[in-house]
Amino acid sequence: MRKASGAVVVMILAIALYYTLFWGIDALRVLTSSSYGFDDVYGSQYVFGVGRLFRLGPEGLIRLAAFFAAMKLATAAVFAAHVADRLRCLVAGGSKPNAEILEAGLILVVLLSIAAVVPALVSHNLAQAQQQTIELLLAGLAAALAIIERSDAALEDEPVEHETAREPKIVAPPGATWFTPWR
Repeated sequence: MRKASGAVVVMILAIALYYTLFWGIDALRVLTSSSYGFDDVYGSQYVFGVGRLFRLGPEGLIRLAAFFAAMKLATAAVFAAHVADRLRCLVAGGSKPNAEILEAGLILVVLLSIAAVVPALVSHNLAQAQQQTIELLLAGLAAALAIIERSDAALEDEPVEHETAREPKIVAPPGATWFTPWR
């Protein structure tokens, strides 16, 4: 079970690094751009889709693009904190990483991905919906791996009871002469 646990940790760390690097770089690119990322036609489609749903004008679209970029940067920062916590636990040994950091990042990924996939589905933009669905599936995989890691840790912490060779003594309730256990 140790090897599976190690593989789970590596996969969680890889997913956290993915969100840290790619979402962080994308958010910084949008926030430092003079056009707030609208020069990337494919990448800005979800902003236009959400803007269409809320009937936003040009100024509203710019604010919405900045909001999505800030949220992606915050998500990347949460995952960076999780990676740092994992590395701290790896170096310190024996301590467990804070699972709430990973869960907070995954919640942000799910919220942002759903906010981007709904307008893509409404406008029949299947390429954008596919990209956001992949992000959702990756977050779901990370959540499943976190559950596996947590259950492995619970099994390791649980004391192991060794059974003895003798059969357990079965006691009948007081005054019950009819009691016979199933065998």
